[in-house]
Amino acid sequence: MDVCEKRNLRIRLIAIICSLLVGTTLMSLKFYVYWITHSSAILSDALESIINVVASGFALGSIVLAAKPPDPTHPYGHGKIEFFSAGFEGALIIFAAVGIVWTAIPQILTPHGLPHLQNGLLILLATSLVNLFLGSALVRAGRSTRSLVLVADGKHVLTDVYTSAGVLLGLLLVHWTHWYWLDGAIALLVAINILVIGAKLVRTSFAGLMDASDPQLLDQISRLLAQHRKSTWIDIHRLRAQRSGNRILLDFHLILPRDLTLEEVHNEVTELQQVINRHFNEKSDVLIHAEPCIVPECPICGYNPCGRRRVPTQQQRLWRRDVLTAEMSESDRQESDQRGDPSASPP
Repeated sequence: MDVCEKRNLRIRLIAIICSLLVGTTLMSLKFYVYWITHSSAILSDALESIINVVASGFALGSIVLAAKPPDPTHPYGHGKIEFFSAGFEGALIIFAAVGIVWTAIPQILTPHGLPHLQNGLLILLATSLVNLFLGSALVRAGRSTRSLVLVADGKHVLTDVYTSAGVLLGLLLVHWTHWYWLDGAIALLVAINILVIGAKLVRTSFAGLMDASDPQLLDQISRLLAQHRKSTWIDIHRLRAQRSGNRILLDFHLILPRDLTLEEVHNEVTELQQVINRHFNEKSDVLIHAEPCIVPECPICGYNPCGRRRVPTQQQRLWRRDVLTAEMSESDRQESDQRGDPSASPP
């Protein structure tokens, strides 16, 4: 593990430990507020805080495990544990939403008074301000260290802030109007809100575990390849990429002039791998499949001089995401050779 990665790991660990400790303290305060006010809305906020604490503990284990390097049993590393963590957190949020609904309905049907509400609101305001600072710090730390777990945990904490703000405004209305049934209605709105957040986290986790396409990552790689394009790199297709923790796994097919020696092909592939590795700070696993050019590719080939060219260069393809990720059937290439590719034999 290099110095930069050690620093990132240290930042991740400090951030998630702070999240765990602060979350536990704020959860205790919220349950104290519920104890003195008997408010269903505040209970809903406190229940969500339990999820914050549990998720932070699970995230801490995920960060430690994700930092382990690839080994014979996990040759692609352990980074996907972060997707499990995000999915687990989303599932817990959904479970909390169900619990909130269960406590809110009785307060709507048979509302009761809320003692010590003013003191409780002051404590709840203080916890919300602390959570606002904590959530923002976690998201920044997660983005700077490329940690999905920290970003997910930070967004969850910020969700708690939005929830608390809604609860505060609603209970202020209850305090002024004495419409105590609003306490249960606010709790129901909180449940709907966090249910949506939980579903989004589960969907993100599912997409990562199923290796769903990452358009932003593919656009970034496409721009990188276009910036460093060489005339010998005739074309690229079947570009695929995914994130695994702080690592990038990618592969693609590279078309090279067919008269290059095996050693020259190896050098071209190695040079392109180094370009990608430098861009991702040596945190990428790159697999490049080299293919020889064929006559139908002469119009898009900018390689000169070429003793096998049969058609003049017309226009090279732009290396955009939609171009680089396109499929090129191997059978189509073989059919082209069988139709009489004169470059299949020496001129």
